[in-house]
Amino acid sequence: MIVSIDREALRKEIEVRKRLAEYKRTHKMEFWQPYPKQLQFIELGKTKLERYFMAANRVGKTETGAFEVACHMTGRYPEWWPGKKFDHPTRGWVVGESSQAVRDIQQAKLCGPPYVDADFGTGMIPKELFVQKPSAGHGVTGIFDTIQVYHSTNGVRDGVSTATFKSYEQGRSKFQGEKLDWGWSDEEPDMEPNKGFELYIEFLTRMAGGGILFMTATPLIGDTPIVQRFMREASQDRAFITMILDEAEHWTEEEKRAIRDKCPSWQKDARLMGMPLLGQGRVWPYDENMIKEQPITYIPEHWVKLWGIDFGIAHPFAAVLILWDKDNDVIHVHACYRQSDVQPIHHAAAIRNIGASVPVAWPQDGTARESGGKPLASLYREKPCELLMCPTHATFEDGSISTEAGVLEMDQRMTTGRFKVAAHLADWFEEFRMYHRKDGQIVKQRDDLLSATRVAVMAKRFARCVPLGNFKQRKRTTYYDEQNVNWDPWTPGE
Repeated sequence: MIVSIDREALRKEIEVRKRLAEYKRTHKMEFWQPYPKQLQFIELGKTKLERYFMAANRVGKTETGAFEVACHMTGRYPEWWPGKKFDHPTRGWVVGESSQAVRDIQQAKLCGPPYVDADFGTGMIPKELFVQKPSAGHGVTGIFDTIQVYHSTNGVRDGVSTATFKSYEQGRSKFQGEKLDWGWSDEEPDMEPNKGFELYIEFLTRMAGGGILFMTATPLIGDTPIVQRFMREASQDRAFITMILDEAEHWTEEEKRAIRDKCPSWQKDARLMGMPLLGQGRVWPYDENMIKEQPITYIPEHWVKLWGIDFGIAHPFAAVLILWDKDNDVIHVHACYRQSDVQPIHHAAAIRNIGASVPVAWPQDGTARESGGKPLASLYREKPCELLMCPTHATFEDGSISTEAGVLEMDQRMTTGRFKVAAHLADWFEEFRMYHRKDGQIVKQRDDLLSATRVAVMAKRFARCVPLGNFKQRKRTTYYDEQNVNWDPWTPGE
């Protein structure tokens, strides 16, 4: 059978596909979609002066920085954008370790690969928005000095944004004299730690009122002053986000395995998990796969349940739901919640939606009086929160409240297979990776979910066989013992 071919229709189809491919090549920012951690990092820009995307290699951290720069320079913020917005043309710096690194990494991500004229405009910034082909910089072949990009606000062109390429190797004199709307650093300064920190602070002082500075880096240098600034010096003006290799969906499992195999053992924490070597080391230096498990979809009726919470005084509120298989003495972390800057009623609603009938263990600071003169714990016990708060703060059976004892029990359970965490609880594992000591003491920062978990483990004797779900979904449960006789829900029992 002979099939006739409409050659003209075929030619038009080929031409359309070529134009589409070229459009995608020169308008990458229109097709970029963030992973959850990338989106969280962007969102922090709305409230934080400084941000650090502390991420593993090859997970898209530099693409995240390039995309944000493209948005601020063009004013073309996507509908889903949750971060900082400028309503005027912007001025910024793009900074890296060396001029060569800036050219090959950040400049390439924004403008396209160097040297080849046909590739100019194939980065994140759409080709037609460049005012002109940038002039060459000094010192390294192919590097640009400054790029100029047309900016629009609400779709109306209102001026030209500029970005200047700099490197830390140029020294302090190149980091002075200007006021900026934004700054992007890819990787930390690879120099003597204090000198690198001084350059970073000089960079930070360039930010004008309302300006933002963000860093995308794999922390290979270790426990630097910059890492310490973000991880140990609490401030409302700065925050960091971590992202591990497993959270990058553009790699197959085989490709991820190959990346792991190529990574030197002493760099695995940084390159695969985005985690610097901190102080005297991690509290739990274990492969997280040792405690990970698939989320439990069927919960045996005889398993008992308990919430542990950390009130979040001057830090985020956190709640962790544990399931305790008493027959095998295995604790399963089933759900978690962490949130800052909202009222107790919102925290309580999140807890009730998951397990309204589950008792809630709480730490000693819940006995502190809040502004109304009542203990903090009572706010969560009474209306409108109405959580089933334990009658007293959490203790071990002997009445002690030692943090180290709680950490030790969790450690022993982890190493004996009696402590498991649902694999999808990314926030919990983020804290797990960063939990570390300095001068022999546990650093009490970024440990909200871990503190809530420790409270639950400490008070596990108050866990009960109750259903999950909201009161609106299930009637409030009466507590029974094995003989089906009513008893005091707060009396520890078998």
